[in-house]
Amino acid sequence: MKLWDWGCRLLRAAAATLALTGPGLAQAWPERPVTIIVPSAPGDGSDIAARLIGEKLRHALGQGFVVENRLGAGGVVGSTAAAKAAPDGYTFIMANAGSHGINPAIYVNIPYDALNDFTPVSLIYRSPNIFVASPKLPVANMKELVAYAKANPGKLSFASGGAGSSAHMSSEYLKMLTGIEATHVPYRGAGPALNDIVSGQVEFMAVNLPPAIGLVKGGQIKPLAVTTMKRAPALPDVPTVDESGVKGFETVAWFGLLGPKGVPQPIIDRLHAEVVKACADKEVQEKLAVLGGETVCNSPAEFRDFLAADIARWKDVAAKASIKIEAQ
Repeated sequence: MKLWDWGCRLLRAAAATLALTGPGLAQAWPERPVTIIVPSAPGDGSDIAARLIGEKLRHALGQGFVVENRLGAGGVVGSTAAAKAAPDGYTFIMANAGSHGINPAIYVNIPYDALNDFTPVSLIYRSPNIFVASPKLPVANMKELVAYAKANPGKLSFASGGAGSSAHMSSEYLKMLTGIEATHVPYRGAGPALNDIVSGQVEFMAVNLPPAIGLVKGGQIKPLAVTTMKRAPALPDVPTVDESGVKGFETVAWFGLLGPKGVPQPIIDRLHAEVVKACADKEVQEKLAVLGGETVCNSPAEFRDFLAADIARWKDVAAKASIKIEAQ
């Protein structure tokens, strides 16, 4: 073989390799259906977002985006499956504040690194929790709750939808910043916990907006404050915890799209671009608005910074509240 022919073959091989690892890869992907793991139950925020965004991606990219609910251990089961998936662009996870913010702080033997075992795509949505009180508790706002708790140390109890949930940790964070004492009463889900708030069996709790907003508007429970720095559009008259005198308090219920570590950058770039388009869709925004927060859809780098800060916050809270759970 002549040297010239050999050189041409090398150039063609190099060009083919570049096509498979650069923009050509993104243009070819996806060639089969893509799975979006949801580490929580059907109907929750992560599931709603995954199905809405997945449907828009199906139309944009010409392949199905199949939502797979993988429940267990507060998101550990689904997150572990996503972390161990092949980084080929065919498995992603719609992570949430529990699976990737709180779990790294409270589980002593979690089988994944929430920050370093994943490739960020975008933070999709963020919304507040809300502190609510029993109608039988003689307080009308967060300032009065804190004052009452300090005047009656150890006499209050607070509910949550489960140990280690974002609701539980939000109340622990409140205790940490204010110095109040209150006994945690965990329930199996927000519904039973709210029922006991209504009846006065438990005095207060933090909870996601969707299950609480009907009870708030119906006057069955008292709204005290929302947990984000901005007020919730769905309840514009309810102040934030920060506005209520607990400066610097912020906890966020969020969900965002991640892939396993090592997904090729051209795939991430293309997927991110389509996610941003999906988030700008009026139908998506209207359907996500029922969750009481705001669509974000930021860059992969911004999402990674957000995730790192969330993990750090919860590690601080978990350490000071001595909260540790063994992963099963």
